[in-house]
Amino acid sequence: MARTGWVKPVSDRRLSDLVSVGLLTRVFPADVIDDVVEAAGRTEKRNRALPARVMAYFSIGMGLYAEGSYEDVFAQLTDGLSWSSGWSESYVPPSKSAIFQARRRLGFEPVRDLFAQVARPLAGPNTPGSWAAGRRLMSIDGTVLDLADSAVNAEFFGRPPVSRGEQSAFPQARLVALAECGTHAVLDAVIGPCTTSEIELSRELAGRFKPGMLVLADRGFYGFRLWAQAAATGADLLWRVKTNLRPRYQETLPDGSWLAQIIPTSGTGRQQTPPLTVRVVDYTIDDGRDSPDAYRLLTTILDPDEASAEELATVYSERWEIESVFDELKTHQRGPRMVMRSKSPDLVKQEIWGHLCCHYAIRTLMVDAAQHAHRDPDRVSFVAALRIARRSVAQGAFPPSAP
Repeated sequence: MARTGWVKPVSDRRLSDLVSVGLLTRVFPADVIDDVVEAAGRTEKRNRALPARVMAYFSIGMGLYAEGSYEDVFAQLTDGLSWSSGWSESYVPPSKSAIFQARRRLGFEPVRDLFAQVARPLAGPNTPGSWAAGRRLMSIDGTVLDLADSAVNAEFFGRPPVSRGEQSAFPQARLVALAECGTHAVLDAVIGPCTTSEIELSRELAGRFKPGMLVLADRGFYGFRLWAQAAATGADLLWRVKTNLRPRYQETLPDGSWLAQIIPTSGTGRQQTPPLTVRVVDYTIDDGRDSPDAYRLLTTILDPDEASAEELATVYSERWEIESVFDELKTHQRGPRMVMRSKSPDLVKQEIWGHLCCHYAIRTLMVDAAQHAHRDPDRVSFVAALRIARRSVAQGAFPPSAP
């Protein structure tokens, strides 16, 4: 029952809030949230003013309204959650302390598991920039996020070094993500301290690659062990390597690429490790400079009839799409020069997973809009979609219940 004195809002401002929460409940249905909460052992043993389901939506809402206070975020979400329940539920405005305690009870695991449960590829068979040689184009890369300056954050996540032996003003978390190139949807991620390298964090992510993917990576990722682990999943790889890497030449192919073998160059047991066969693509880009950059790519696609050297060189440029993903997350969604608000490691991870859930929801909205208009998702503005998700007054465009 609605609380005494509750009047269904009719203003455009309130309808905007309802539609924004409707997007969240559409992408992250309540029953899915209830399942991950139960699996994580966070189901309440007694009725609470801030149940775990509401706090899961609140974690995502912090990504949607990153600059708002706890109270502001909750105020934005409340009307929408009430509306999505058919006005059978209402939520009394809680205090900042109550919200903090409820966040701590929830932890980060349900939000992480919610992302893992829901995040799926969004590109269809005809989505531009999403496919090559019959494989789904994916890109892996890493970034860092500034965190609230607390002792426990600094101890857990660390601070990056700066000049003259000093340390950064803020602790930082490292995020390594796997994104779909054609839609910018993040489908998997790993969060860790900034003191842990991208390659080390990528080992967990690489083990979850899937057959049918063609995963692009910059030259900072290559190492024999990581390559072998990623290739063993059945996914195909197209990674840039340093030009001083010298694979063992085997034969030149008709398109100018060549087959070679790679071996580990360090580590115990490397003499007994069997070599792996790869295809090497060397090229330069004529951009008018006297000394253009030289590129060397390794790929698991050994047959040039499946993808020629020129096609692979063209496809590799799609790797930069993940840089745009990080810009969307850090500059537009979170806000430029903003730091994560959470002051403890578990809540930092909850907040980051909430941001990733929010980004995925917005990208779902953008792909739906692009498909409806028969357009490339890259031609839809993320800033505009973010604004719509926050303040739209389009009645009924995205109903709060699952279709």
